[in-house]
Amino acid sequence: MSVHSILNHVLGEDLPRSLEVFAPELVLCATVVLLLLWRMLDLHQRIPTCWVALFGSLVAFFGVFAQFMYLKTGGAGVGGLEFLFDQWRLTPSGVGEIGPYFTGLLVHDQFAVFFRLVLTLFLVLVTALTILTGIPDAEDGQDFYTLLIGSTVGMLMAVGANHLLMLFLSIEMMSVPSYVMVAFQKGRKQAGEASLKYVVYGAGIAGVMLYGISLIAGLLGTANMPELGERFAILMQGEFFSMSNTTALTLVLGMMMVLVGLAFKLSLVPFHFWCPDAFEGASAEVCGFLSVASKAAALALLVRFVLAFQGTHESLAQLGILFGIALGTISIITMTFGNLAAYSQTNLKRLLAYSTIAHAGYMVMAVSAMLVILNSPSSSVGVGQAATCIEGLMYYVAVYLFMNLSAFAIVALLRNETFREDISSYRGIISGSAATKVLCVCLAISFFSLVGMPPFGGFFAKMMIFYSALQAGHAHWFLWIVLGFGALNTVFSLFYYLNVLKAAFISEPEADAAPVEVPGMAGAYVLLVTIPILALGMSSLQGDLTATAKYVAASLFQ
Repeated sequence: MSVHSILNHVLGEDLPRSLEVFAPELVLCATVVLLLLWRMLDLHQRIPTCWVALFGSLVAFFGVFAQFMYLKTGGAGVGGLEFLFDQWRLTPSGVGEIGPYFTGLLVHDQFAVFFRLVLTLFLVLVTALTILTGIPDAEDGQDFYTLLIGSTVGMLMAVGANHLLMLFLSIEMMSVPSYVMVAFQKGRKQAGEASLKYVVYGAGIAGVMLYGISLIAGLLGTANMPELGERFAILMQGEFFSMSNTTALTLVLGMMMVLVGLAFKLSLVPFHFWCPDAFEGASAEVCGFLSVASKAAALALLVRFVLAFQGTHESLAQLGILFGIALGTISIITMTFGNLAAYSQTNLKRLLAYSTIAHAGYMVMAVSAMLVILNSPSSSVGVGQAATCIEGLMYYVAVYLFMNLSAFAIVALLRNETFREDISSYRGIISGSAATKVLCVCLAISFFSLVGMPPFGGFFAKMMIFYSALQAGHAHWFLWIVLGFGALNTVFSLFYYLNVLKAAFISEPEADAAPVEVPGMAGAYVLLVTIPILALGMSSLQGDLTATAKYVAASLFQ
């Protein structure tokens, strides 16, 4: 193909569609530029940079929402959506067309748009939280929001990665700003120490992942993810899949190295070591962002990566079963370690760090079940059950967003009043103002949902994950063991969550402690992010989210 024809293809066919799909990310990029200009032109004295960041995040969210609804309705502008479609110039040949864009580096489909919607919504909510808590201050606002939005753009690219190069670049783009955000409170020695550990571990993991990518691309002769499984099947024609086969061994080694990078972002054991220190050193607002956004993006990327090696060839089935069982084993270890390590914690952020580790184990259980089901020779399971696994995962991510954000928001808002983050500082806070009582009730709802107790959204999210493992157990007995450990860990987790609630609701306040008076706006914000936890457990919204997750999951396997 000549240079002229390549330019004609990129500029004449691919670029307009790519820009239409990528428009919300471009809005966020423009917001970053505007934030930097805002400080340079000294405009932040009149309009704080936080409002610029919030406005840009809202515009990007509505852009992704328009794309999602365009795909879901087939472009039918019902209920006022036509105006939104027109504003974003959505077309059947642009957003309406499923497939790769930017010359195949990224892919546009319902799965990617769903996770982009979750991530942009979360960006809006976190930005609003930082406005309430006052972190960052007016002088450092443009730096903080540039890092926050820049990391989010990397995550938005990760969920649609269609090429191994884009996989690596998106992981690094979402990681590097987070290293700085952990240490953003420059006066705290603990924050700097936590960030240094995070950077050192992250740099080492990046090298391992990049070497794994080079092994896979070198062995298979391509870095295009949809072609990886087919190329491996061609190489394995007439050969038996085993670890004594050099082709299979090289691919398994490369995949393991890439999965190390994803496991690091998900804080799966044994790559979790950065998480408790980083969470304890960082502000609660940053912890909330890392605990949800990083995991959502890494989970979507994990699903895309493992699905790249699916096919009808026997060697691909054996490879899928191998990694399905391996991820199930990691899920067991991660759940158990996260829940047991949380028992001895006295700092609430560190406790929630181990909680996020445990929940990463629950979510990976769904990916393990999907791999086992897809590669099972049994006729009793199939693609429909595999789609159920992804459906459960997406439901879990959506509920987890509100559960964890509510918990970390409460920690941040109470920190502003007590200047402490240890569990003992929560003793008797229920006796505070009306807004403080609202925070206590919301903390109980969040924690009971994180445990998985009915009738909260976390119960149905965990039930869907467990159901996928139960279905996968018919394909391979090991998933029943994973399910058993998941159920046991649900019981284990109840006790350390109850320990915090006991301090807040039952324990007497410390002798010299003044009543905690939280501002009314703080109570309103926490109530706003807690209501969806109830709605996703006991309202029609539960059915709507289930139907949406089912639609998106089914489209992934078409």
